[in-house]
Amino acid sequence: MLSRGEVERLLAVMEGTHALMARLLYGTGMRLMECVRLRVKDIDIERCELTIREGKGGKDRLTVLPTSLVPALQVHLARVRSLWERDQEAGRPGVYLPEALARKYPAAPKAWGWFWVFPARELSTDPLSGIERRHHTHEQALQRAIKRAVGLAGIAKPASTHTLRHSFATHLLESGYDIRTVQELLGHSDVSTTMIYTHVLNRGGRGVVSPLDAVR
Repeated sequence: MLSRGEVERLLAVMEGTHALMARLLYGTGMRLMECVRLRVKDIDIERCELTIREGKGGKDRLTVLPTSLVPALQVHLARVRSLWERDQEAGRPGVYLPEALARKYPAAPKAWGWFWVFPARELSTDPLSGIERRHHTHEQALQRAIKRAVGLAGIAKPASTHTLRHSFATHLLESGYDIRTVQELLGHSDVSTTMIYTHVLNRGGRGVVSPLDAVR
Protein backbone atom coordinates (compact mmCIF):
# COMPACT_ATOMS: atom_id res chain seq x y z
CA MET A 1 0.00 0.00 0.00
CA LEU A 2 1.19 3.53 -0.78
CA SER A 3 0.59 6.57 1.37
CA ARG A 4 -1.38 9.46 -0.09
CA GLY A 5 1.85 11.39 -0.58
CA GLU A 6 3.49 8.49 -2.39
CA VAL A 7 0.47 8.09 -4.69
CA GLU A 8 0.63 11.81 -5.46
CA ARG A 9 4.34 11.59 -6.33
CA LEU A 10 3.79 8.50 -8.47
CA LEU A 11 0.96 10.07 -10.48
CA ALA A 12 2.86 13.35 -10.86
CA VAL A 13 5.66 11.72 -12.88
CA MET A 14 3.36 9.79 -15.22
CA GLU A 15 2.29 11.16 -18.59
CA GLY A 16 -0.29 10.69 -21.31
CA THR A 17 -2.71 7.79 -21.47
CA HIS A 18 -0.82 5.78 -18.86
CA ALA A 19 -1.23 8.64 -16.38
CA LEU A 20 -4.98 8.66 -17.01
CA MET A 21 -5.17 4.89 -16.55
CA ALA A 22 -3.18 5.00 -13.32
CA ARG A 23 -5.43 7.75 -11.97
CA LEU A 24 -8.46 5.62 -12.83
CA LEU A 25 -7.01 2.63 -11.01
CA TYR A 26 -6.43 4.68 -7.87
CA GLY A 27 -9.61 6.73 -8.20
CA THR A 28 -11.99 3.82 -8.82
CA GLY A 29 -10.41 0.73 -7.25
CA MET A 30 -10.52 -1.13 -10.55
CA ARG A 31 -8.32 -4.12 -11.25
CA LEU A 32 -5.82 -3.84 -14.11
CA MET A 33 -7.78 -6.00 -16.57
CA GLU A 34 -11.03 -4.23 -15.69
CA CYS A 35 -9.37 -0.99 -16.72
CA VAL A 36 -7.93 -2.13 -20.04
CA ARG A 37 -11.22 -3.85 -20.98
CA LEU A 38 -13.35 -0.80 -20.18
CA ARG A 39 -15.82 0.14 -22.94
CA VAL A 40 -17.18 3.60 -23.76
CA LYS A 41 -20.79 2.74 -22.88
CA ASP A 42 -19.79 1.82 -19.33
CA ILE A 43 -18.74 5.37 -18.47
CA ASP A 44 -21.50 7.60 -17.09
CA ILE A 45 -19.99 11.06 -16.86
CA GLU A 46 -23.24 12.74 -15.72
CA ARG A 47 -23.63 10.39 -12.75
CA CYS A 48 -19.87 10.05 -12.22
CA GLU A 49 -20.11 6.27 -12.26
CA LEU A 50 -18.31 3.43 -13.97
CA THR A 51 -19.87 0.04 -14.64
CA ILE A 52 -17.39 -2.79 -14.36
CA ARG A 53 -18.56 -5.68 -16.54
CA GLU A 54 -17.85 -9.27 -15.58
CA GLY A 55 -15.32 -8.50 -12.88
CA LYS A 56 -13.82 -11.21 -10.75
CA GLY A 57 -16.48 -13.89 -10.27
CA GLY A 58 -18.23 -12.82 -13.47
CA LYS A 59 -20.29 -10.11 -11.75
CA ASP A 60 -21.03 -6.53 -12.81
CA ARG A 61 -20.65 -3.69 -10.33
CA LEU A 62 -20.69 0.08 -10.07
CA THR A 63 -17.84 2.20 -8.82
CA VAL A 64 -17.21 5.91 -8.53
CA LEU A 65 -15.77 8.01 -11.37
CA PRO A 66 -13.65 10.82 -9.88
CA THR A 67 -15.03 14.19 -10.94
CA SER A 68 -11.48 15.51 -11.18
CA LEU A 69 -10.82 13.07 -14.04
CA VAL A 70 -13.84 14.05 -16.16
CA PRO A 71 -12.13 16.82 -18.23
CA ALA A 72 -9.10 14.63 -19.06
CA LEU A 73 -11.36 11.67 -19.80
CA GLN A 74 -13.50 13.73 -22.18
CA VAL A 75 -10.41 14.89 -24.09
CA HIS A 76 -9.16 11.30 -24.23
CA LEU A 77 -12.51 9.98 -25.49
CA ALA A 78 -12.57 12.61 -28.25
CA ARG A 79 -9.22 11.27 -29.52
CA VAL A 80 -10.45 7.69 -29.21
CA ARG A 81 -13.59 8.50 -31.18
CA SER A 82 -11.45 9.83 -34.02
CA LEU A 83 -9.64 6.48 -34.08
CA TRP A 84 -12.96 4.62 -34.06
CA GLU A 85 -14.21 6.76 -36.95
CA ARG A 86 -11.07 6.01 -38.98
CA ASP A 87 -11.60 2.29 -38.38
CA GLN A 88 -15.20 2.62 -39.55
CA GLU A 89 -14.18 4.50 -42.69
CA ALA A 90 -11.58 1.84 -43.46
CA GLY A 91 -14.23 -0.89 -43.17
CA ARG A 92 -12.37 -2.67 -40.41
CA PRO A 93 -14.07 -5.33 -38.29
CA GLY A 94 -15.47 -4.18 -34.98
CA VAL A 95 -14.08 -4.95 -31.57
CA TYR A 96 -14.17 -8.35 -29.95
CA LEU A 97 -17.29 -9.42 -28.07
CA PRO A 98 -17.89 -12.70 -26.24
CA GLU A 99 -19.71 -15.13 -28.51
CA ALA A 100 -23.06 -14.94 -26.71
CA LEU A 101 -23.07 -11.12 -26.82
CA ALA A 102 -22.00 -11.06 -30.46
CA ARG A 103 -24.98 -13.27 -31.36
CA LYS A 104 -27.39 -11.20 -29.28
CA TYR A 105 -26.12 -7.82 -30.53
CA PRO A 106 -24.72 -8.40 -34.04
CA ALA A 107 -24.25 -4.68 -34.71
CA ALA A 108 -22.54 -3.99 -31.38
CA PRO A 109 -18.91 -4.75 -32.41
CA LYS A 110 -18.92 -1.72 -34.73
CA ALA A 111 -20.89 0.58 -32.41
CA TRP A 112 -19.14 3.48 -30.69
CA GLY A 113 -20.52 2.51 -27.29
CA TRP A 114 -18.82 -0.89 -27.41
CA PHE A 115 -15.43 0.51 -28.45
CA TRP A 116 -12.51 0.27 -26.05
CA VAL A 117 -11.80 3.27 -23.83
CA PHE A 118 -8.11 2.35 -24.16
CA PRO A 119 -7.68 0.85 -27.64
CA ALA A 120 -4.38 -0.46 -28.95
CA ARG A 121 -2.56 1.72 -31.45
CA GLU A 122 -2.03 -1.14 -33.87
CA LEU A 123 -4.36 -3.83 -35.22
CA SER A 124 -3.83 -7.43 -34.18
CA THR A 125 -5.02 -10.84 -35.34
CA ASP A 126 -7.66 -12.48 -33.19
CA PRO A 127 -6.20 -15.92 -32.30
CA LEU A 128 -9.65 -17.51 -32.17
CA SER A 129 -11.19 -16.23 -35.40
CA GLY A 130 -8.12 -15.18 -37.37
CA ILE A 131 -9.77 -11.78 -37.94
CA GLU A 132 -7.56 -8.69 -37.85
CA ARG A 133 -9.18 -6.19 -35.52
CA ARG A 134 -8.37 -3.52 -32.94
CA HIS A 135 -7.93 -4.93 -29.47
CA HIS A 136 -7.64 -3.02 -26.20
CA THR A 137 -4.23 -1.79 -25.10
CA HIS A 138 -1.94 -4.42 -23.62
CA GLU A 139 -1.89 -4.54 -19.84
CA GLN A 140 1.89 -4.96 -19.71
CA ALA A 141 2.41 -1.48 -21.13
CA LEU A 142 0.74 0.09 -18.09
CA GLN A 143 2.57 -2.25 -15.73
CA ARG A 144 5.90 -1.16 -17.21
CA ALA A 145 4.90 2.53 -17.06
CA ILE A 146 4.05 2.28 -13.35
CA LYS A 147 7.28 0.43 -12.62
CA ARG A 148 9.23 3.26 -14.29
CA ALA A 149 7.22 5.89 -12.40
CA VAL A 150 7.94 4.23 -9.05
CA GLY A 151 11.63 4.70 -9.72
CA LEU A 152 11.25 8.26 -10.97
CA ALA A 153 9.16 9.20 -7.93
CA GLY A 154 11.85 7.88 -5.58
CA ILE A 155 9.49 5.39 -3.92
CA ALA A 156 11.55 2.72 -2.15
CA LYS A 157 8.79 0.17 -1.58
CA PRO A 158 7.59 -2.08 -4.43
CA ALA A 159 4.40 -0.91 -6.12
CA SER A 160 2.26 -2.13 -9.02
CA THR A 161 -1.12 -1.55 -10.61
CA HIS A 162 -2.71 -3.62 -7.84
CA THR A 163 -1.02 -1.44 -5.22
CA LEU A 164 -3.17 1.46 -6.46
CA ARG A 165 -6.30 -0.64 -5.85
CA HIS A 166 -5.08 -1.45 -2.33
CA SER A 167 -4.38 2.24 -1.72
CA PHE A 168 -7.89 3.19 -2.94
CA ALA A 169 -9.47 0.86 -0.38
CA THR A 170 -7.17 1.82 2.47
CA HIS A 171 -7.55 5.56 1.94
CA LEU A 172 -11.35 5.29 1.78
CA LEU A 173 -11.40 3.49 5.13
CA GLU A 174 -9.03 6.06 6.60
CA SER A 175 -11.47 8.74 5.44
CA GLY A 176 -14.29 7.12 7.39
CA TYR A 177 -16.21 5.21 4.72
CA ASP A 178 -17.85 2.03 6.02
CA ILE A 179 -16.47 -1.34 5.05
CA ARG A 180 -19.64 -2.45 3.22
CA THR A 181 -19.37 0.51 0.86
CA VAL A 182 -15.73 -0.27 0.17
CA GLN A 183 -16.62 -3.94 -0.34
CA GLU A 184 -19.18 -3.03 -3.03
CA LEU A 185 -16.81 -0.66 -4.82
CA LEU A 186 -14.08 -3.30 -4.90
CA GLY A 187 -16.43 -6.08 -5.97
CA HIS A 188 -15.58 -8.44 -3.12
CA SER A 189 -18.20 -11.16 -2.71
CA ASP A 190 -17.22 -11.70 0.92
CA VAL A 191 -16.64 -8.84 3.34
CA SER A 192 -13.86 -10.85 4.99
CA THR A 193 -11.75 -10.17 1.91
CA THR A 194 -12.22 -6.44 2.44
CA MET A 195 -11.35 -6.79 6.12
CA ILE A 196 -7.65 -7.05 5.25
CA TYR A 197 -7.67 -3.28 4.76
CA THR A 198 -8.95 -2.54 8.26
CA HIS A 199 -5.41 -2.82 9.65
CA VAL A 200 -5.19 0.94 9.07
CA LEU A 201 -7.94 1.45 11.64
CA ASN A 202 -6.39 -0.80 14.28
CA ARG A 203 -2.73 0.09 14.57
CA GLY A 204 -2.24 -0.91 18.20
CA GLY A 205 0.97 0.53 19.63
CA ARG A 206 1.79 2.15 16.32
CA GLY A 207 -1.09 4.56 16.92
CA VAL A 208 0.52 5.88 20.08
CA VAL A 209 2.24 9.29 19.97
CA SER A 210 5.76 8.98 21.37
CA PRO A 211 6.44 11.17 24.45
CA LEU A 212 9.56 12.43 22.71
CA ASP A 213 7.36 14.23 20.21
CA ALA A 214 6.08 16.42 23.06
CA VAL A 215 9.59 17.50 24.11
CA ARG A 216 10.71 20.90 22.87
